[in-house]
Amino acid sequence: MHTKEIIQAGLPVQAGNKVLIMVHGRGGTAADILGLATHLSVQDFSLLAPQATNHTWYPFSFLAPREENEPWLSSALDILTDMVSDLNQQGIPSENIYFLGFSQGACLTLEFVTRHAQRYGGVVAFTGGLIGKTLDTESYQGDFKGTPVFIGTADPDPHVPVERVNQTETIVQSLHANVLKKVYKGIGHTIVADEIAMANEQVFSR
Repeated sequence: MHTKEIIQAGLPVQAGNKVLIMVHGRGGTAADILGLATHLSVQDFSLLAPQATNHTWYPFSFLAPREENEPWLSSALDILTDMVSDLNQQGIPSENIYFLGFSQGACLTLEFVTRHAQRYGGVVAFTGGLIGKTLDTESYQGDFKGTPVFIGTADPDPHVPVERVNQTETIVQSLHANVLKKVYKGIGHTIVADEIAMANEQVFSR
């Protein structure tokens, strides 16, 4: 199970501030993903990044049967649930809470927000999709109420099939998110400058 360990950067967390929760990928660190903030339009944000125990949120592919990734997956989702609850209790409404994830962190981010759809500040998923061998649409509930969502991915990607990204887009849109998806040919499993620009334009500059 994951230990709750959060690294903070940017402005202090206080009522009235925007907060960006940044979720690292497999093998990464909270410090790594926080470093991405220097390229984002988040100078007036508080930044929070949880650290996965053993640097991974769940042990197997996000396309594996869900039960194979338990109890780690549920523990990781609980970390995000607790973070949002803590922020709400500090006077920060969900519409001022933003999310960003890369790879495994993007999958976890999308899974969390789609299971708890409401009006968030915005969501950025760099190479990710909803989790499970098959997707149980009954698990995804709520109303994003126009939350801006950017999903960027490669085609092909060695870990994230475009088909799952497309399925994710459909489900997220069905819960009334304002989704922009971009598929980049042959870029590999990475984040490119155009994705950063799209994230800033679609999510952080609104």
